[in-house]
Amino acid sequence: MLKAALIGLGDISAVHLAALANTGSARLIAVCDIDLARRSVQPDAMAFYTDYHKLLTNEKPDVVHICLPHYLHYQVARDAAEAGCNIFAEKPLAITYADGLKFAQLEDQYHVHINICLQNRLNPASEALIDALKSGEYGDLVGVRGVVAWKRTKAYYEAKPWRGDMRQAGGGNMINQALHTLDLMQYFMQSKITRVKGCVTQLLDYGINVEDTVSAFITFENGATGLFTGSNANCIDVPAEIEVVCEKAVFTIRYQTLYRRFNGTETVLAQDINPSVGKTVYGNCHEKLIARFYQTLETGDGEYIHPQDALPVTWLIEAIRQSSETGQAVYA
Repeated sequence: MLKAALIGLGDISAVHLAALANTGSARLIAVCDIDLARRSVQPDAMAFYTDYHKLLTNEKPDVVHICLPHYLHYQVARDAAEAGCNIFAEKPLAITYADGLKFAQLEDQYHVHINICLQNRLNPASEALIDALKSGEYGDLVGVRGVVAWKRTKAYYEAKPWRGDMRQAGGGNMINQALHTLDLMQYFMQSKITRVKGCVTQLLDYGINVEDTVSAFITFENGATGLFTGSNANCIDVPAEIEVVCEKAVFTIRYQTLYRRFNGTETVLAQDINPSVGKTVYGNCHEKLIARFYQTLETGDGEYIHPQDALPVTWLIEAIRQSSETGQAVYA
């Protein structure tokens, strides 16, 4: 059984702890957080550290779960890889594309396995949609539309100030709330992004320096186009919506259900399951992705989401921001 450690006991850590408790492939041996008050949320009789370097040295875990603020992801992953640990890291890959490229080199550089948590790729609706698109039954891809309309109050940023600090969060709506939607948009299109024109702004007067509202037009190598709109200024959280248009059919994921409009009829193809632990927006596939990763580590047989797989959305977020700053399109 593999020895696991978890670094960062924030909101998302509860989902990782539950998943680790349910897998027969891992034994959680230690956790780490700089806040001593977080000791109360750790599993009973578990080693607790406030310095992750000491955890790596003393415990020598086989796998490290990184559940930290965005700006720490690459730094801690690099240190864990240097210590010979495999890594399961929360999104985002990194707060800059340059750090994302360095992150993607760690697997080969240190001969470790690294999974990036883009768990919504494993949602039943996502898997059913990608299967339909790859079948070829519905003709060529024409375009994709993604919408994220959520509510984030000023108190949300005050509770954890790093969320509103560009240097630590790497952005607002795009990298925090909408990253999974942006990732799925390019994932479903099965094609490289060639051009991006975007606009990033603030509609809310919170005194922070990250964006709350975004719009972008995306062009893909296969000729398809994408339209993204995202905002944290909505009055409620509405589940993210993605629509994929093919020559012969239109597929829509709305309210966590996949619909197909084909030959004049709308049909439900799949429905996601709400998580038993954590926020609804996290989805229900952390456990599935974690179990798959540990299976790969144990048997060498299985797929997981490599840092390289997370590079396209990392580039896209940076390109939208660059386009907004310059007023010009950005080309890959």
